[in-house]
Amino acid sequence: MKKITLIGLGALMGLSAQAGGMLTNTNQNVAFNRMMSREASIGIDGVYSNPAGVAFLPEGIHLSVNWQTAIQSRTVKNEYAPFAYNANNTSNEREFKGKAFAPVLPSVQFAYNFKDWSLQANFSLGGGGGKCEFDNGLGSFERIVANTGLGVTQLAAGIDEASQKLSALGIKDPGLSKLFKSPAYTYDSYMRGSQFFWNISLAGAYKVNENLAVAAGLRGVIAKANYYGYVKDITVSGVPLSMVIDKTKPNSANIELNCDQSGVGFTPFIGVDVKTGQFNFSAKYEFKTRLRLKNKSVNLAPSIGNLPQVLALDYGVELLNPQLVQKYEGTPYKEIVAGAQNTLIGKMTEFGKTFDEGLEHSLGEFEDGTSIASDIPALLTLGAGMKVTDQFTVNVGFHYFFDKQATSYGHREKLLKRGTYEYNAGVEYDLNKKVTLSAGWQNTNYGTTDAYMEDKSYVVNSNSIGLGACIHASKKVDVNVAYFTTLYGHKKMTETDANTGLEYKSDFTRANNVLGVGVDFHF
Repeated sequence: MKKITLIGLGALMGLSAQAGGMLTNTNQNVAFNRMMSREASIGIDGVYSNPAGVAFLPEGIHLSVNWQTAIQSRTVKNEYAPFAYNANNTSNEREFKGKAFAPVLPSVQFAYNFKDWSLQANFSLGGGGGKCEFDNGLGSFERIVANTGLGVTQLAAGIDEASQKLSALGIKDPGLSKLFKSPAYTYDSYMRGSQFFWNISLAGAYKVNENLAVAAGLRGVIAKANYYGYVKDITVSGVPLSMVIDKTKPNSANIELNCDQSGVGFTPFIGVDVKTGQFNFSAKYEFKTRLRLKNKSVNLAPSIGNLPQVLALDYGVELLNPQLVQKYEGTPYKEIVAGAQNTLIGKMTEFGKTFDEGLEHSLGEFEDGTSIASDIPALLTLGAGMKVTDQFTVNVGFHYFFDKQATSYGHREKLLKRGTYEYNAGVEYDLNKKVTLSAGWQNTNYGTTDAYMEDKSYVVNSNSIGLGACIHASKKVDVNVAYFTTLYGHKKMTETDANTGLEYKSDFTRANNVLGVGVDFHF
């Protein structure tokens, strides 16, 4: 039951419907969507992917305006025996599906080249970019409620059994097991999260000679997020759980999260591009972004620390009444009664303490007025391109995200075995003077472990495929159109529930589709 605290962790759902690492969108220009491998390409999109290479563009102003639409779904299948106690669905298998939709993902890249210099600016959505909703909550939420149903009925039976053993002393049996006669439960749950990491960068590049260029810049990150979710209206055996917490308050057993987060960070980056014959090579390194998110929250959290008093006063559980022992003062029954009382109160007190401390620990990430760590990892990119013929180009690239060195809340990064790496490849073919066709592929492999994976924060290894075209409308205008889809694998895992000792199985996967149109201007 202590895992009831996890309602708040939707903040880590990784709402991005983009390509890239855990917190980074690498598709900041539609040219990436149609080719996937842009690290060694020389174009206005290089303001993000290859800033040094932009220095090789002709003198003048270069501007790229892009619009993308992303649609994503997250699906988690769970299997847990106590799910069968759900009064509305007696199967022990569940499927929870979250939908994320980002209708407009804008980005703008700008460069002004003069002589050997290039001044550059970029505005884009560097992380997040959508709203993800789980209309029925998550499996971890229902697992909480199922365990609660079991715990309440077992507790009721234990109190009755202890009272009945002492019934000869006149101790009243409240018959709680008749009230909570089965673990059958109902509940209502919902989770929604949105996350936007806006990027504004300024950079400069210098063409050392006709074969070498270098670049350096600074990116500002403005982070905004909102998370809302609840687990409410819990009943066990048809009885509202609030009746054993505070019967005067119908919402006393509800858990609710409503948190806005905001923060600002800065990312220095450097790059180099080397041209030799028909080949082009590039490298870029983005330093870690130290990001602290400030919470502004209105949360609702129950407490069951006073459970023994509630049962004693509201339900007449005489064995839990602290004055009961005095009744047997001076009799041989005092130690027997005191022992039974201490055993029950001790179990409930420990249960309440675990519940309350766990709730405080997990919701602490969203406690009003606090700041939490959410670093964006450093990123190394390498690229190589080859002009096979005047019409045909082949590119390959590599990304490595230093996830384990990026501090997150509770140092969750320590659960990773390594950072994320990506391989990509792309081709371009000039069909004629007006149309360039392209296609690309990217493989993303995360360094996750079973301990890291959970339905509120998971990533799955994938392969992305993109295709599209660049239409050369005139000497000064190019139009990029593209579509890419991400094919995710499945991550299956089994864990043993700490409360029940039963197996809890999970199967994680996702789906992702992005459409984009961009227009490049050259003056």
